[in-house]
Amino acid sequence: MLLEASQLESKISEARVSIALALRETGRICLTCSFQAEDMVVLQLVRERLPDVPVLFLDTGYHFAEVYRYRDEMSKRYNLNLVNLMPERTVAEQESEFGLLHQSRPDECCKLRKVRPLFAALENYDIWFTGLRRVQSPTRANLQTMDRFPLPSGKELLKVSPLSDWLDKDVWTFARENDIPLLPLYEAGYASIGCEPCTALPADVANPRSGRWAGRKLECGIHIAEPH
Repeated sequence: MLLEASQLESKISEARVSIALALRETGRICLTCSFQAEDMVVLQLVRERLPDVPVLFLDTGYHFAEVYRYRDEMSKRYNLNLVNLMPERTVAEQESEFGLLHQSRPDECCKLRKVRPLFAALENYDIWFTGLRRVQSPTRANLQTMDRFPLPSGKELLKVSPLSDWLDKDVWTFARENDIPLLPLYEAGYASIGCEPCTALPADVANPRSGRWAGRKLECGIHIAEPH
């Protein structure tokens, strides 16, 4: 236990160092937050130095009711500078025009409701903090703590993932020790929580994202640079 505590303290220190280094850069800063556990942890660490950091939330219209309630509760609890990013079409408008894209063409649904709204918003920023971690998915195994991320316009951001090497137990221990309440959906067995129609209990306990998109894919696309 003492060894684990020491290892976590080292990771916390390293995360704070990466945040401090990023904040030495010149430019506008934001943090994307899905209000999952790792996002709440990185949010706390960034807000230690930048309490009013813009917190970007992708309001797809398809989230669990529990997520919306939790978002509002946490926003009030921490007095967050919350920025809700909305797609061009409402859910009703999209379904009227295209049907249930999340069933027929999930990549297109993610592009319309997540990727385009986020990339448009990121044009206003230069430094982007995320809660990404390598253990979340095989697609994230080579995640760098700091990286340059190109938007379709050609603009580049400094993308910072301070928890890149954190394990699940690190996230949960930090949240518990810092009195961070977590989404109640975790108690129901969910491991990775996205839009309700595309989120199920994990099919493979070793892969938290195996409950996303019925196994048809592992990423929505917001962390994948589009060609320009």
